[in-house]
Amino acid sequence: MENEPVVQVTGLVKRYGTKTAVDGLDLVVRTGAVTAVLGPNGAGKTTTVETCEGYRRPDAGTVRVLGLDPVADAERLRPRIGVMLQSGGVYSGARADEMLRHMAKLHAHPLDVDALIERLGLGSCGRTTYRRLSGGQQQRLALALAVVGRPELVFLDEPTAGLDPQARRSTWDLVRELRADGVSVVLTTHFMDEAEALADDVAIIDAGRVIAQGSPEQLCRGGAENTLRFTGRPGLDLGSLVKALPDGSQAAEPLPGTYRISGAVDPQLLATVTSWCAQHGVMPDGISVERHTLEDVFLELTGKELRA
Repeated sequence: MENEPVVQVTGLVKRYGTKTAVDGLDLVVRTGAVTAVLGPNGAGKTTTVETCEGYRRPDAGTVRVLGLDPVADAERLRPRIGVMLQSGGVYSGARADEMLRHMAKLHAHPLDVDALIERLGLGSCGRTTYRRLSGGQQQRLALALAVVGRPELVFLDEPTAGLDPQARRSTWDLVRELRADGVSVVLTTHFMDEAEALADDVAIIDAGRVIAQGSPEQLCRGGAENTLRFTGRPGLDLGSLVKALPDGSQAAEPLPGTYRISGAVDPQLLATVTSWCAQHGVMPDGISVERHTLEDVFLELTGKELRA
């Protein structure tokens, strides 16, 4: 499995009555990588992940997880994967400590339960029933249940939703530790900074299809151009500046004395701008490079309108 994808989805279709939630979707998850699945509400990302987990049967297409069919081979697949759902999956009357130790006993080589409880800050609520836990505590328990069995592949659906900043960072650290141990991770999230911080690969889903996939760096390079800004005396000769810049670059003065250079911003472009300023007796001030973010790419691809 080392060079094979841990998840291979081809032409996936899933309908609910007359509504098509997933429409011919293709997705590849690399072994040992953290893959973030992003998309607006209703885009089909949760349905896609639940199909990979074996909770939903595809209407068309093929899904292979660790080389197995999640539905037909569910019995062989379950011991090898961990699943954290958006909600549910835990007995509401069970105590947190009790549930986690029970789950550990179902696996041949579980993580140390006491260490995991300490790691996720669950020590103070071990004897509290699930229904009485706070939302953040429920999230952390669900995460612990997903990873306690030392899975080869973990699906995490909105793992940091409702968590405070400390718990969120602790969850990030745990995801990084999983990757360092060779565990493949698929996570859905609405937090763009989370995807940028954790993901090796990002898949953006909209209208039931993957509309972009790649590393955060690749997606950000492939979107709108980056921008270099500086200030100087008003009324600089922009025609002369553009001639000095690489082909495809543009220069503008949106406000008097404030200049914007757009194009492929790299060290060579920066050197060209500063050299042009020196030749024309201009002292540039406040030079800054504004990098295209994953959120910029996401909004460009999926639109800025609110989704129902």
